[in-house]
This record gives sequence, structure tokens and C-alpha cells, in this order.
Amino acid sequence: MEAIYQYAWLIPVLPLAGAMLVGLGLISYNQATNRLRQINAIAIVSLLGMSTVLSFALLWSQIQGHEPYLRTLEWAAAGNFHLTMGYTIDHLSALMLAVVTTIAFLVMVYTDGYMAHDGGYVRFYAYLSLFSSSMLGLVISPNLVQVYIFWELVGMCSYLLIGFWYDRQAAADACQKAFVVNRVGDFGLLLGMLGLYWATDSFDFQIIGDRLQDLVQSGNLGAGIAAIFAILVFLGPVAKSAQFPLHVWLPDAMEGPTPISALIHAATMVAAGVFLIARMYPVFEPIPAVMDTIAWTGCFTAFLGATIALTQNDIKKGLAYSTISQLGYMVMAMGVGAYGAGLFHLMTHAYFKAMLFLCSGSVIHGMEGVVGHDPILAQDMRLMGGLRKYMPITAATFAIGTLAICGIPPFAGFWSKDEILGAALEANPALWLIGWLTAGMTAFYMFRMYFLTFEGPFRGNETHIRKELLEEAATMEAEPALAFGPGAMDPKELESGHDSHGHHSEFPHESPLTMTIPLMALAVPSIFIGLLGMPFANYFEQFIHAPNESLAEVLEHAEEFELSHFVVEAGASVGIALIGITVASLMYLSRKIDVGAIADKIRPLYNFSRNKWYFDEIYNLLFVIGSRRLARQVLEVDYRIVDGAVNLTGLIAVISGEGLKYFENGRAQFYALIVFVAVLGLVILSGIT
Repeated sequence: MEAIYQYAWLIPVLPLAGAMLVGLGLISYNQATNRLRQINAIAIVSLLGMSTVLSFALLWSQIQGHEPYLRTLEWAAAGNFHLTMGYTIDHLSALMLAVVTTIAFLVMVYTDGYMAHDGGYVRFYAYLSLFSSSMLGLVISPNLVQVYIFWELVGMCSYLLIGFWYDRQAAADACQKAFVVNRVGDFGLLLGMLGLYWATDSFDFQIIGDRLQDLVQSGNLGAGIAAIFAILVFLGPVAKSAQFPLHVWLPDAMEGPTPISALIHAATMVAAGVFLIARMYPVFEPIPAVMDTIAWTGCFTAFLGATIALTQNDIKKGLAYSTISQLGYMVMAMGVGAYGAGLFHLMTHAYFKAMLFLCSGSVIHGMEGVVGHDPILAQDMRLMGGLRKYMPITAATFAIGTLAICGIPPFAGFWSKDEILGAALEANPALWLIGWLTAGMTAFYMFRMYFLTFEGPFRGNETHIRKELLEEAATMEAEPALAFGPGAMDPKELESGHDSHGHHSEFPHESPLTMTIPLMALAVPSIFIGLLGMPFANYFEQFIHAPNESLAEVLEHAEEFELSHFVVEAGASVGIALIGITVASLMYLSRKIDVGAIADKIRPLYNFSRNKWYFDEIYNLLFVIGSRRLARQVLEVDYRIVDGAVNLTGLIAVISGEGLKYFENGRAQFYALIVFVAVLGLVILSGIT
């Protein structure tokens, strides 16, 4: 068993090797590499499959009680400064390795069907493999410096994948937005790291926490300074996990192909933020101000994401805001001290949200045969409806994911979300109330998505709806769609029988097996994995618990379980979810409530939600336009003052030079006269003073 730990470094290296080999092939022999697309895909998927097997072997070993494993080597040294690199395998990293590799593997299998006709098929696989390697390297990092290195690599890969179709203006803008917003958080993380190192002389998570606590208790470091350092570090997860106010990049990330949307939202990019909060828990937990900041940030973000998701018509954008909301739950859990509950929801959410995103990709793939390869039409739920008849597997798995995220028992999301709400109630009833209301909105908008997409009559062939959507997009100054976008057909196929939009079918169709098999595989944990965290037999928390908490304390807490409290709390969360489902069914299934009339009555609130609380407009005014104004003002200062001073100096030099040249006549008597006048002037001045 020990040999497995000695070779654990292969987990991130294997997908990295695949990305490098394919990448070098694309650079050196582009056409030949692209012709061997299936071989390249199989090689990359196989290497990640090997990492997946090794990850589950390590997880099983940790479950069986193997001690945490740490292997390091000295990377840099200068005097008393020593920086080590290596890898660590403990309960948290083993769990994250299993989650990331599982979802990344299934996403890669799904990609073969989704991107089958895309010209960048091989390049996309190379990016996916590099992305997976970066996240896996981050998970096993033993210190903050190594985390930061892989943190930036994850950000770079997200930039490449979000902007994969870089010749679409919307995709180019989205990847730049993600990059810039994440740099804000990463700068805070870097400042916080340096501040903590200055205070504690270490980059190790546990050592930083212990020393920081000792410094504050002894009075050698102010509690306020320690809190500032910790909150600066927290800015990194705020950006990566799309928490308010740095959440604005995540919905725009939908411009990338759907497989990467699933990977970013479920297992890699956004999970990195919550993972870092867990790693930094020894630093955050002893500082109440930091924990309160984390809790309220997560709580507000959960509410914010849910209120915006209520009115979204783009199926991927709706799921994106759902992700923001669910991440808010995880962060809130960390802030109220529910360490195990937060990570439990991270795991359950990873599986059912990956399935939901892949389902949305399947829907888009089917719709494109009807409405063409225009995301304005293919992703708008107002053109869908009745897809359950044509896409039964996609509909069934989407329904499972919807029930899971809504917290309906016995699906996975019920156990993890209910545990978070219970912990929030104990910590602060106000947090619980906001989280409880958010659960109701979650049930409403998710069933709204399901009913609009899979129930009722199919609306994809209604020309007037298409025209209205295109006109609406034009008024919103939407960018023109890429001719050969996600799942697009080969140009020759389009020329041979399809119109300019790729329309070739009257009704959608079920996706190929390479896309539906991952959906069915993800449906299994979406249903059953929550049973590991049942409060009366919480095996998950016995395995994953806070670093400062022993297994004996966890078991003692489990013995205090009261069925009556659980029934009341679970009944409240399920009750609000059922209310949300009922309202959604009355509005979008039976049509007994007129949606348009309600929207008209609350038009300001409806527009507020539809326009995403106007965050993009506010940020554009404050930061984009504001920075341009500042740049123009700085340019004016540079032109008028800085350049003016330099030009004035040059002018004075020219004038003085021109004037002095007339004194250079070569006559000694004239020079003596100048010296005499100068001396006489000095004598007069000295006499006056």
C-alpha cells in the first residue's frame, strides 16, 4: 500500500504528459495530429483514467485508516529561508482527487460526442487535460506557495477554455473578464500570503494557524492585522468560487463549450476556492471576524445567485447562477464552522451539477439540429418544451439532478444542504432564514427550467418566437453567433444539405452514447452518495472533519443527534422546496398562473433580476469607464506637466546655449571683463547683506 503513496505524484503528471504530447504534436505537426483525433483523445482519456484509478486507491487507503502522507524536497534556500515542494495525501486531498478525476474523466468521454465535428477537437482535449492536471496539482500541494502556483495555472487554463472559440467576440470578452476579475482576488491572496509569512515565517497551513494564534494571544501581533491578512487570503476563494462581489465572471464563462462549463462549475475552478478555505481553516477558524465575514459573504451570495436565476432564459446561464448560489451555501457552511457539511455539499454538488450541465449540453446538441448553431436560439428555454418525448435519457437525468439540487429526499442534495441549514440555525437564525428562503427559490427556478425545457409542447418550430428572440438579442446588442459553434457540423455537411443556420430536422434527437453514458453514470452518485452523510450515521463527517476536531468529538456529537430536531429542520427545508415546486408547476406546467401578468405587476423587481442586479452596468461605470477617465486624466498630466517640464528644460537649454554662444569670441580682454563684472557684483551683494 505504501507504494501507492510513493507514486501519488503521477496523478497530476499523467494528464500533464498527455497535454504536453498532444500540444507538441499540434505545434510541430498540426495537420497530422488533427487527423489522428480519435487516437489523441483515447490517449488523453486513458492517462486520466489511470489517474482516476490511482486516486480511488488512495481514497480507499485513507478510508481504511492509513496515516496522512507527506513527501517534500527543498526547492529553494537562502540563509534561514527554506522553501519546499512536494505533495501530501490526507483525507481532504484524497476526497478531492477522487471527485476531480471522476468528473474530469466523464467530461472527457462526453466531449467526444459533443465536440465530434468541431475543428478544435484535439486542441480542446489538450486544454482539458492541462486543466485537470493543474487542479490535481493544486489539491495535493502541501503549502501555500505551491497552491498559488497551481492556482494560477488553473486560472490560465480557464482563460484558454472559456475563450476556446476565440474568434467569437463574446467568448473573447468572457475569457478576458474571467481573467481580470480573478486577478483581483489573486492579488489579495498574494498579499495575504506574504503578510502571513511575514508574521509566522512559514507557508505551511497548520503552522501558520498555530503561530498566528500564539502571536495574537501573546500580543506580539494585533488581532486586527491578523484578520486583515486572513481576509486578504479569502479574496482568492471569493474570486475563484464566484462569491460577491467578484461573482460576475462565472455566468459569462458559459461562452466556452459546455463540457468545460461542467468541469469549471463542478470540479475544478470554483471548487478550488472552497478547497482553499478548507486548507486555510486552521488560520480562519480562531478569528471570529474572519469567520463572520466568510459566513455572511456566502449567505448573501447564495441569495443573490438564486434571485438572478429566477428569470434567466438561457439554460446555461440559469445553471451558472445556480452554481453561484450553491457555492454560497458551501462558503456559508465554512463560515459557521460546519467544515464537514461544507465539503459534503461540495462533493454532492459536484456530481449533480456536472450532470445538469452535461444535460444542458445534450439539450443544446439536440436543439441545434432544429434551430441551427446559434446560441441565442439553441440555448433559450423559450424555444424548447416537450423534449422529454424526444430526449428521454437527458430528461430523466436532468430531473434527477433537479430533485437533488432542490433538496428532496433521498437525493444527495437533501442531506448536504439540510446539514448546512441546521448548522446555520445553530450559529445565527438570520443566516438560516436567508438560506431557507434561498432553498425555496432554488426549487422554483430549477423546476421552472425543467418544465420549460422538457414539458409542454415543443416550441422550436415556431418562427415568431425565433424572430422575437433574435430581435430581443439585437436590442440587447448581443454579439453575432459563431457559424460553427458548439457541436457544429462540418462546413461541407452544411453546404451539402443544411441552410445557413444548420437546420436539418423538425424535432430534436437524443444525444449519442458517448454523451448519455456519462449522464447515467453521474445520476448514480446524484441519488445515492448523500446517504454517506445522514445525520444519524454520518460516515462522511467521520472521514472529513475540521483539523482541530478529533474523531472522538465527532462521534460524541453524533450521539447527541435528536430525531425530533432533525424532523423539524428537514421538514422546514423540504416544505419550502415543495412550495417552490408547486408555484413553478402552476406557472409553467399547468399554466394556471399567468406568468406575464405577474411580471407586469412586479416589473421593477423582474427587470432587477433579469438584468442581474445591474452589476455589470455598475462595474462598467465604476471600473471600465472610470479607469478610462482616469487614464485620460493621467495622460493629460503626462502631456501638459511632465512633458511640459521636460520640453521647458530643453527650451531653456536651447535659449541659454544660443545666448551664450555670443560670449564665446576668443578675446582674453572680454573674458577678463566678464570676470571683473562678476566679482564686482558679488562684492556689492555681500556689502548689501
